[in-house]
Amino acid sequence: MSLTDILSPSDIAAALRDCQAPDSFSPKKFFQISGMSKKTSSQLKEIFQILDNDRSGFIEEDELKYFLQRFECGARVLTTSETKTFLAAADHDGDGKIGAEGIKLFIYR
Repeated sequence: MSLTDILSPSDIAAALRDCQAPDSFSPKKFFQISGMSKKTSSQLKEIFQILDNDRSGFIEEDELKYFLQRFECGARVLTTSETKTFLAAADHDGDGKIGAEGIKLFIYR
C-alpha cells in the first residue's frame, strides 16, 4: 500500500509545494492540505504504518526529519527546528517518539 492509495496525489503535491522552503513546514497545515485531517481513524493508522519507516510502531526523531520524503522521494528533509517542533507537538507522553494514537490525537485537535 502507498500513501496515494489513501490520499490524493494532487493534495499531496499541493501540501509539499506549500512547505518547500526550509522552516516553512507546519504539521497542522500539511495535514489539512494533504487531506489527512479528513481521514478516518483507520485510514490514519494505515498512513502511520507507511510513515513508520522502521516498523517499530513509533516515529522517532531520526525518522521524522524525513517525513516529507515519505510522501515524495525528492522532497526536502525537515530542518532540525521543524523536526523538534513537530515532535514536541505530537509526542503526548514525552518519550521522544510518536505513536499511532499520538499522531491521530495531534491531527484531530
